[in-house]
Amino acid sequence: MTPEDFIRAIAPDAIASARETQVPASFTIAEAALESGWGNHAPGHNLFGVKADARWNGPTTVQRTREFIAGTWTMAFARFRAYDDWLGSIRDHAGFLRSNPRYSRCFEAADSIAFTRQVAVAGYATDPKYAEDIITIISQYGLQRYDPQPEGDQNA
Repeated sequence: MTPEDFIRAIAPDAIASARETQVPASFTIAEAALESGWGNHAPGHNLFGVKADARWNGPTTVQRTREFIAGTWTMAFARFRAYDDWLGSIRDHAGFLRSNPRYSRCFEAADSIAFTRQVAVAGYATDPKYAEDIITIISQYGLQRYDPQPEGDQNA
C-alpha cells in the first residue's frame, strides 16, 4: 500500500474518531503510518501494535516481535489485539489516550503538532525521536487538512 492509498483508506475513520474523541485525525493517521509501515504491517487491522494483555477480551493474533529483554534485543512471539477493521483499531487507540490521565494535557493542545509533543512528554514511546517522526509525516503529507476546524473558523 502506498502512503497515499493508506491515507485515503483511513482518513475517514480518523476524522470520525477525532470528532468523537478529540484525538487529531492528522496525529492518528501519522502515528498509524509510522507504527504499521503505512498499513503494510498491521495484522488483524492493528495499526498501533497494541498487545493483548489480560484485560483484552477481543480477538487476537500471535506475531513475532522484537523485544528488549534482560538488556538484549531478542525476537519473541506475543499476542496482539485484532480488530474487524481500521476504525476498531483507531477507536481503541483513541480510547486509550482519552481514558489514561497521563495523557490529559494532550487534549489542551492547540493543534496536532502540540498534541504530538504532549504525547511524547507524557512518555508514550521510548524512542526520543518519536514525536518528530510523527510531526514529519504530518507535515510531509499535509495531514492537518483532515483535522476538524474550530467552530467559527472562516478560513477553513
